[in-house]
Amino acid sequence: MQGKLGRWYLASIAFAAVLLLSALAMLGLDRAMRVQALAETRAAADGQAAILVAGLESELNKFTLVPRVLAGDPEVAALLGGDSTQRMVLNRRLAALAQQTRAAAIYLMDAEGRTLVASNWDQPDSFIGSNYGFREYFAGAIRDGTQTEFALGTVSRRPGLYLAERVGPAEAPLGVVAVKVEFDSLERKWRDAEDGVFVTDPQGIVLLASNPDWRFRAAPTGGEAAIARDPERDAMRYGVARPRPLELPGAGRAGQAVRMIEKIQPIAPAGWELHLLADPSARVSVAVANGRLAGLGVLVLIVLAAAGAFLWRRQRLARAAAEIAAQTATLRDQLQQANRLATLGQITAGLGHEIRQPLAAMRVYAETGERLLAADRPDEAAGNFAKIAGLAGRIGEITEEQLHFSRRSAEEPRDIRLADVIDGSLLLLRDQIRQKGLALVLPSAETGEATVRARHVQLEQVLVNLLQNAVQACEARDGGGGQIALAITADGYHVRLSVSDDGPGVPARLRETLFQPFVTSKSEGIGLGLAIAQDIMRQLGGDLVHEDTPTGARFTMIMPAA
Repeated sequence: MQGKLGRWYLASIAFAAVLLLSALAMLGLDRAMRVQALAETRAAADGQAAILVAGLESELNKFTLVPRVLAGDPEVAALLGGDSTQRMVLNRRLAALAQQTRAAAIYLMDAEGRTLVASNWDQPDSFIGSNYGFREYFAGAIRDGTQTEFALGTVSRRPGLYLAERVGPAEAPLGVVAVKVEFDSLERKWRDAEDGVFVTDPQGIVLLASNPDWRFRAAPTGGEAAIARDPERDAMRYGVARPRPLELPGAGRAGQAVRMIEKIQPIAPAGWELHLLADPSARVSVAVANGRLAGLGVLVLIVLAAAGAFLWRRQRLARAAAEIAAQTATLRDQLQQANRLATLGQITAGLGHEIRQPLAAMRVYAETGERLLAADRPDEAAGNFAKIAGLAGRIGEITEEQLHFSRRSAEEPRDIRLADVIDGSLLLLRDQIRQKGLALVLPSAETGEATVRARHVQLEQVLVNLLQNAVQACEARDGGGGQIALAITADGYHVRLSVSDDGPGVPARLRETLFQPFVTSKSEGIGLGLAIAQDIMRQLGGDLVHEDTPTGARFTMIMPAA
């Protein structure tokens, strides 16, 4: 009897020990799963924050050069120097540039802050005549040469970043060029990023946010700086004299199991910080539930629990590896998209330039067709209208090629005769060359049969750009006239198509940076044609190069032979 009681006693002790060890194991498992879930949340937040910062930096970098280039523009300096004859030309140039770059506004102020020309010159809320001498970006640009400021618009009351550049030397400034950038579309995209995103300036004021109610509030990290703020200055910049503290989601919420995770990433070159909020509660709940289920399996049957623990561990590792792989793939795709968006403004800016010539040709053919019909020559008029239809189709091909370029989804290269490319390009420019009295030297029929591996529309786009540049170069030569020569050479692996002119040539100061965006020797150009052309040729596996010549200039298209 005593032996039986002893065994029950030992069994009870063993059972209690098993329960205690199980409870301790369950608590330990809960803690481990919680830590793992928090680590996964932080890793996901790190990746998402890096993607968002890359997108914002790409948006900022796209606009950085615009005011700097305009500040060195001769027409801008001439207007500020007192020559108002080009005022309307500058208004239209700024409007076109604002549309191409998607800037909210681009405008030019004199040394006193009065706006002389603006991209919104023809709008009811035009900046022309308004004085912005009181703005910090104006005073800073006059003093330091360049300045940025994030503030509400005085007319639109819409927030945006102002990028300003001084025109003229520091001792005798002529005025300031300013570009306003708005981020509405970017903020809309942020609303799907975790549980909240906002951007603060160095003083902790929220400038951009996925939740519009957070804008112009003082983030917790900027609390000390907010105490010494200037209410009058804040009212002018943000529309509120005393920014209210920002209450983050989940702060002080009753029953909150875990705190929100906040990831902070610096943003170059603005000196801002991006804050990404992530709520780990869902991940923690799922992880803890899975852990307890596994622990229950251990209590039910040791053998099955061991096998189940092994399978669960493999499943957890596989799930973690799949999540990491998915996050890595998503990060790679989004970073590549951000890089493409950084050049999208350049490609889009070239679209109007590339279709201007066929539109002009269509107009000439239409006018000629009307005169032929009036002269009772319907057959010849029908030929003109067929050419108009062909040019309209060509415009569609050019715009479609631009869209393909932006998506990197253009058609596959094919074998193309250079003679066909030359004929298609001269269809747009032959009359212009003839009217200006220029001599045109074409390759022989034998060399024109050279075949390359490329895309037909893109080759014509580059060749039309080079021919148009050659026409303009010949116009600039002393005495008028001039000659444009096309030549084809091949070495077995590559085919070269050169366009030469006897104009004044490329200035020595521009030769090293000729193919960079916004570099041009033309008074009315914005310097994107050659940059886009070289990018197209490199995409096709070739290149576009400039070669020094004794007189004039020569540009050579290098293409892989078929």
